[in-house]
Amino acid sequence: MLRIILAGAAALQFSAAAAEVPCGGDFGIFVEELKREALAKGHSRQTLDAFFADVRHDPDVIRRDNSQGIFKKTFIEFSKLVMSEYRIIKGKEFREKHGELLASVERRFGVPPGVMLSFLALETDYGAVQGDFNTLDSIATLAHDCRRPELFRPHVFAAVSLFERGDFEPRTTVGAWAGEIGMIQMLPEDILLHGIDGDTDGRVDLKNSLADALMTAGNVLQGLGWRAGEPWMVEVVVPQNLDWSQTGLDIGKSVADWNRLGVEARAGELPDGNLHASMLLPHGRRGPAFLAFDNFKIYFEWNKSFVYVTTSAFFATLLDGAPMYADGDPPPPLSDAELKELQRLLAGVGHDVGKIDGIVGAKTRAAVRVEQMLKGFPADAWPTKELLRSMR
Repeated sequence: MLRIILAGAAALQFSAAAAEVPCGGDFGIFVEELKREALAKGHSRQTLDAFFADVRHDPDVIRRDNSQGIFKKTFIEFSKLVMSEYRIIKGKEFREKHGELLASVERRFGVPPGVMLSFLALETDYGAVQGDFNTLDSIATLAHDCRRPELFRPHVFAAVSLFERGDFEPRTTVGAWAGEIGMIQMLPEDILLHGIDGDTDGRVDLKNSLADALMTAGNVLQGLGWRAGEPWMVEVVVPQNLDWSQTGLDIGKSVADWNRLGVEARAGELPDGNLHASMLLPHGRRGPAFLAFDNFKIYFEWNKSFVYVTTSAFFATLLDGAPMYADGDPPPPLSDAELKELQRLLAGVGHDVGKIDGIVGAKTRAAVRVEQMLKGFPADAWPTKELLRSMR
C-alpha cells in the first residue's frame, strides 16, 4: 500500500523545544522526554499519562521504513501495477455514486474529481484498505528513530491535541505503518491543522466519513497552492529533433512555445498557450511524454517519490477521461546494482544525487542530464547503459 508523507510546513517548522528531544536510546526515556515537552506546551499530566499509557516501540515500522523497494520500480512498471482495471472501474462507479460530493470539493477548493479519486484509489483502494498499525506506536517509533525524527515529532504532539478534542484514541486508532490515518491517509498534524468536518456531525473522522476525508484533502491541496481551473499534466507527442536539454522539471516554457517546437497533445488539444509547463520524460525521449504544470509540483508536497507522483498525477487524468498513455520504446532500465554504480560515479565527479539507493529520483535525473550534455548523449535524463559505460 502506498503512503502519503506530508513533509510540508509542519515538519519544517517544528519548535526549538522539539529539536531538543533526542532521538534513539532507551524508548521509555524518550517517551518521558516527550511527556515533559508536552507538559511545557500546556497539556495536563492526566491527559499525557492516559495518552502515552500503552505506547510501544514497533520494530516492524522501522523494517518497513527501511525497505520501501516498491519505489525502485520505473514509472511504467509502477503505474501499470497500481492502475489496475479494478481501480479504473471502481473509480467510475465511485464517481457516479459520489458525484455531488466530488463536485462540492471542486467548487470549494478547486481540486477536480480525478485528482481526489486518484489519491483515494492509490492510497486505500477507495477507503477499503486503510492499514492496521497502531497510529501512536507508529509515529512515536518514527520520532524515536534517528532517520527522520523532525518529520514525526510534531505529529506526536498533534495527536495529543486530537486526543483532547475527542478525534484520536491512542489505543484503537489505526492506519498505515508511517502513521497516516483515513481514506486519503493523512498524518495527525495535517488533520489537526486542515481537518474539515465535511458531514457536519461535529467531528473530523477521516476513517469513516468520506465527506470529511475528501474535504480535508481538498483543503490540504488548496493550502499547498493548488490552482483552481488549471491542468496538472497532459500527455503529449514530442518531435524527435527536440532539444532534449530543455526538458526536465526545472525548465519551463509556455504551452505556446512548446507547441511552436512541435509538441502536440496526444488526445484533444493543448491547454491555454499562456500557461507554463515543463517537459516530463519519465523514461527518456523514447518513452511517454507529458507537459507538467504548476499543479503537478503540488504533488511533491504530498509525496516525495518521483514515480508515485507521476503515477498519481497521470492516473488522475485517466480517471478524468484521458486515454492510457503510450509506452513508446524506451531503453531498458538499469539494474539496481548498475544504477547504484552510476549514482556513485555521478557523486564522484561532484553531482549531488542524494542517497545511493538505486532510485531514479529528481537529483539523479538532473545529474544524468548534465553528464549526457557533457558527453554528447541526448540529454533526456534517462540513465542508460551507454552513459554508465562512458562514466566508467
